[in-house]
Amino acid sequence: MNKKLLLSVFLMLMITFSFSQTKEELEAQKAEKQAEADKFQAEADALQAQIDALPGWRIGAFGTIGGSLSNFSKWYAQGAPNNQSGAIGFTVNAFANKIDEKYFWRNSLNTNLNWTKLDNKDDPNDSDDFEPTTDVFNLSSLYGRRLSEKWAVSGLAEYRTTILNNFNDPGYLDVGVGFTWTPITDLVVVIHPANYNFVFSSGDTVFDSSFGAKIVADYTRQIGKINFKTNLSAFQSYEDSNLSNWTWINSFAYTFWKGIGVGFDFGLRSNRQEAANFQGVDLDDADNDLQSYYTVGLSYKF
Repeated sequence: MNKKLLLSVFLMLMITFSFSQTKEELEAQKAEKQAEADKFQAEADALQAQIDALPGWRIGAFGTIGGSLSNFSKWYAQGAPNNQSGAIGFTVNAFANKIDEKYFWRNSLNTNLNWTKLDNKDDPNDSDDFEPTTDVFNLSSLYGRRLSEKWAVSGLAEYRTTILNNFNDPGYLDVGVGFTWTPITDLVVVIHPANYNFVFSSGDTVFDSSFGAKIVADYTRQIGKINFKTNLSAFQSYEDSNLSNWTWINSFAYTFWKGIGVGFDFGLRSNRQEAANFQGVDLDDADNDLQSYYTVGLSYKF
């Protein structure tokens, strides 16, 4: 009996030892393969950097899609027990850049549109339509002639408005000249001390155009499956600080399958003219709170 017990223990120890040896061998092989993969990935990244540095067009787009639908019937725990609700929205970040040894032409589009619906079935007077709630549209074009590897003399046109409600009311068009600094491949800094901020609006409003300086900083990059973009656009009026404004928009997307993934967008803005117009007061009396929005949902990439 003791011999059988000893033999069983011996066999179990041998199996355990063999398994541990096999596991260690597999882990060692995996480490070797991973080291080779890292080496090849580094070489591929270096080749991609050389491709990106070649003259020519770079075109791409990514964004976020979010939405939800719900229906409640006799759900008495809430204020409107019979209702239908929903939300749908999307963002687009697109670019078309021409890069040459002597000049560049960078074009970008950012838009964020969102609709929501709350239909109270017990209230025949409420709306059962999807109503626009987020409305952002920004289009810019930057042309520059290179003075050196990192500096260029440049001209910028940037247009911003809403398109679902009150199109071009207000609308903003910045046109200016100055210099552009590109310290690294994916960062573009625009410094235009001569810029005119055209503001379009209908009727008797607080909106007014003015002359000033334009500063834009844009960083757009793709790292593996991650796409992100941050853009700060600021106008400083020489005539009245109340006419100054700035907008900071950020987009992030992670792709996990065939261009589809998850995305997050958020934006911040300060604009006293918009605040005064909404509040119906003079510029000096406006409570210029920080404006913000965010969108979370599925992302896409082209």
